[in-house]
Amino acid sequence: MSQQPLLDRSRSASDIFAWCPTGPVTVGEFLAAAHWLAERLPAGDWLLNLCEDRYRFAVGFAAGLLAGKTSLQPSSLTRETLHQLAADYPGVACLCDGDIDTGALPRIPFPHLPTLAPCTEIPGIDTARVVAILFTSGSTGLPQPQRKTWGKLIRNAHAGASVLGLDTHPHNIVGTVPIQHSYGFESTFLLALHGGCPIWSGKPFFPQDIAAALAALPAPRLLVTTPFHLSALLAADIQLPPIDLLLSATAPLSADLAARAEQRCATRVQEIYGSTESGQLASRHTVDGPTWKLLPDITLTQKDGQTFACGGHVEDEVALGDLIERLPDGSFLLQGRHADLINIAGKRTSLAYLNHQINAVPGVVDAAFFLPDDGDGAGNEDNTIPRLTAFVVAPTLAPPQLLAALRQRIDPIFLPRPLLLVDALPRNSTGKLPRAALQALYAARVRHAHD
Repeated sequence: MSQQPLLDRSRSASDIFAWCPTGPVTVGEFLAAAHWLAERLPAGDWLLNLCEDRYRFAVGFAAGLLAGKTSLQPSSLTRETLHQLAADYPGVACLCDGDIDTGALPRIPFPHLPTLAPCTEIPGIDTARVVAILFTSGSTGLPQPQRKTWGKLIRNAHAGASVLGLDTHPHNIVGTVPIQHSYGFESTFLLALHGGCPIWSGKPFFPQDIAAALAALPAPRLLVTTPFHLSALLAADIQLPPIDLLLSATAPLSADLAARAEQRCATRVQEIYGSTESGQLASRHTVDGPTWKLLPDITLTQKDGQTFACGGHVEDEVALGDLIERLPDGSFLLQGRHADLINIAGKRTSLAYLNHQINAVPGVVDAAFFLPDDGDGAGNEDNTIPRLTAFVVAPTLAPPQLLAALRQRIDPIFLPRPLLLVDALPRNSTGKLPRAALQALYAARVRHAHD
């Protein structure tokens, strides 16, 4: 049986593992806490680790490993999700550090950790063991479970650390994304275990909180964030501590936003491309251009217009949801998503392109196009032509102004009918827009218009 250590064995017990509001926590203290909690977890194969505090999540994950459990990491916690988890994973228990509603599932409040003697021995884990099941975001449909083995997760961490230069120069990490999400899991938690990078325990969301978290850490600092969070941070125009490296994912980052971030923060902005199914696959320095370079040992193959990823830390051959143009030097371009393609009266475009155009209109704070489910198209009595909708946050603009601006940017056949002004879009904690949330918002607005 092949094993890999829980943490890189080059780490000593006195090295810092995490930064908490109460001060630094060492590797030895982390290992001791994990062993202590493992002895107190209930029986069962599954642990739903809902801790928002990154250090508590890490302790819970490691304790679950030591107790023989698999970590379940859904992208959302709707009642439907909790009901499905209870049915699919009998005996699952929820480890929580807040007031999260867990429905009928058993709840384990994260305990107060006593003062423990530091542990110096780093345990080994079977590389073939499934240690986590992550779930897709549901942005294009129902969330799907993705099984992750320990050996592949370690390869994932090493690949990410290598491409960011963290394997030779570790940074202190602040993350704005949930640690349960695949991006937050890979680029904060795994880098803490096998990238030598101490993590900030919190999950700051508002710009002032992000600035405070960065200020609480010594240099060098890595900010792991999303285009949505980064845009809000820059718009706040507050003083920020030096950021040595800024990492973005979950949606393509515009070259303009990346350039503004590099200038404003005197940093380098790097992007990661990947999916929950595959893990991280490629990276790019956004301001250098649109091409992506694959991470070590990852390969792409194409058949019948579909692109597949395999090799390295990818569990199996994975079909990608994006339209990819491979280049002779091994890099590639993203040309949109299969699910985003729109064909109206013989004319084609993508939701990604339309979203880029509407968000570029001056006065638009946030916006997204949406194609309702069949049969729900308002103003489309015969349902023969798809009716695009757009949700827009633009406090200073009226619909006629927005439509006039859009006419200058897109073909009139793709103008939204209807265009709905809203106070905010139903983005999740990673800045994504799950399709179910948009469909619910659309249905509510259509019902309101018909009442």
